[in-house]
Amino acid sequence: MADKHPPVYLLASKRNGTLYTGVTSDLGARIWQHKNNQVEGFTQKYHVHTLVYYEVHQDMKAAIQREKQIKKWKRQWKLALIEKNNPGWKDLYDEIV
Repeated sequence: MADKHPPVYLLASKRNGTLYTGVTSDLGARIWQHKNNQVEGFTQKYHVHTLVYYEVHQDMKAAIQREKQIKKWKRQWKLALIEKNNPGWKDLYDEIV
């Protein structure tokens, strides 16, 4: 995944659990940081470490715009997005490293 194509991602604590939406220029490194509690705050406090969804964008501006859009969504819409693309709520981390 090239740095010039930043992804928006969703993490979950478990199936239908606590969700976190983020954006990064290096998905593999960022998810590693979350999984190893290197990111202080929400994901560390609530043990939100499972990568359940991501989508790649053309540039950081588009990715940030999409992240803000998803963050405003109702929880039900986020769950539907995950279920449509990852119905088993599989941890996608191994697919990106």
